[in-house]
Amino acid sequence: MLGVATAPDKLAGLRDRALLLIGFGGALRRSELVALDVADIEETETGLLVTIRGSKTDQERAGVTIAIARGDVACPAKALREWLDAAGIEAGPIFRPIDRGGTVRTSRLTDRSVANIVKAYAKRAGFDASTFFGHSLRAGFLTSAADKGASISR
Repeated sequence: MLGVATAPDKLAGLRDRALLLIGFGGALRRSELVALDVADIEETETGLLVTIRGSKTDQERAGVTIAIARGDVACPAKALREWLDAAGIEAGPIFRPIDRGGTVRTSRLTDRSVANIVKAYAKRAGFDASTFFGHSLRAGFLTSAADKGASISR
């Protein structure tokens, strides 16, 4: 999945791996990814329960909880746990910027940052990065699911 295996085992690589796997596994929009807080995640035996508090199609912000299954090769739950532990994040935003000194900031990544991360990993995987966008995680999941005959409405 977009070269996540090539992510360095440094803070930024751990964050990027978790972001890409959660984004793809949950078919999340980039705005939904950057809005996630630690309190929105429940780890279960089979994976993750992720509460999306609001989205483009949920203007009333009623929220919805989705499941993201564990993976055998690339596991979103494991990647998220590794990122949170390494970054020392226990509350607040999950996906955060890291400054040049390696300090994890308390603010959220921007949706533009997600698009840049997607492009960077697409390039690492040997794809033409100009054809990838932040929406590529959601679109890629939905395309894969539809190809396998799954329902893709949400």
